[in-house]
Amino acid sequence: METQFITDDKGKKQSVILPIAEYEKLMEDLEELEDIKLYDKVKASNEEYVPFEEFLKNRKEKMNE
Repeated sequence: METQFITDDKGKKQSVILPIAEYEKLMEDLEELEDIKLYDKVKASNEEYVPFEEFLKNRKEKMNE
């Protein structure tokens, strides 16, 4: 990973410069981790869930009303 830092006049790191490919990979990884976190949260709850196919069917029916 080619990482460059922007520092202030005292040498303290203020910002980072990443290649676009590295940034995009980090964003994909972050999105996946957020999805996993949400999945774990929903799975741990005791709320009733609706299968995705049923949700789509109900949504389509409501749109046709």
